[in-house]
Amino acid sequence: MTKFGALKLLSPAVQTEHRRVAFAVASALLRYPDEPLFGDLALLASAIGGLPSALRQPFARLIEHLSTEPLLDAQARYVATFDLKRRCCLYLSYYLNGDTRRRGQALWRFQDAYRRAGVTVVGGELPDYLPALLELAATGGEAPAVQLMEEHRAGIHVLLAALDEAGSPYCGVVGAVDSLLPAPTPRLIASAARIAREGPPTELVGVEPREAFEVYGANGPGVAVAISRPPAARTAQRGGQGAP
Repeated sequence: MTKFGALKLLSPAVQTEHRRVAFAVASALLRYPDEPLFGDLALLASAIGGLPSALRQPFARLIEHLSTEPLLDAQARYVATFDLKRRCCLYLSYYLNGDTRRRGQALWRFQDAYRRAGVTVVGGELPDYLPALLELAATGGEAPAVQLMEEHRAGIHVLLAALDEAGSPYCGVVGAVDSLLPAPTPRLIASAARIAREGPPTELVGVEPREAFEVYGANGPGVAVAISRPPAARTAQRGGQGAP
């Protein structure tokens, strides 16, 4: 159990609006930190004010941490955490599929969920990027987003354990997201332990193992990404940035 394991499984009790806010704030905070995100920290702190205490505190801790950290330091920490450690990958299909050919099919399922919701992922990011999936959950697509997170829950547990082991300030936010999902089964817990022990599948497609473990995503860190709706159905977003 991580140090944030005291978070209760709040999913049945948390109101729909609270869940929406939690998913939206998590989406913003788990993206690459940039000036727009830093400018929105006060807004994010205000948004979580109405959440139940156990759910609010992990977000408040990370917001406070970012508020006192220089931007360049925050960016360096983010890259060192999420872009250089294979167990801290924010691209969920990587954990179960590695860089094998079957990952393409897994990515298609994510893309299809966005298509059915009438949105697309912009900014060149892969559709399994956790912050984009959380944005989908916050903007009317909670059911398909939660289903995909459940299918890749073992990866979320590997990510959570790795962040906890590293003492990362991001650990609490990932733990809060996990607390909003159904209770994990023994099979899921065993799957997460196996992935943490053995790593993802290693049958690679056209890349060296070092590249597969060090580079995640199409454009590297710092690229703005958001989900985008057609103009008639667009949901209000932060200056088109999707934070960051």
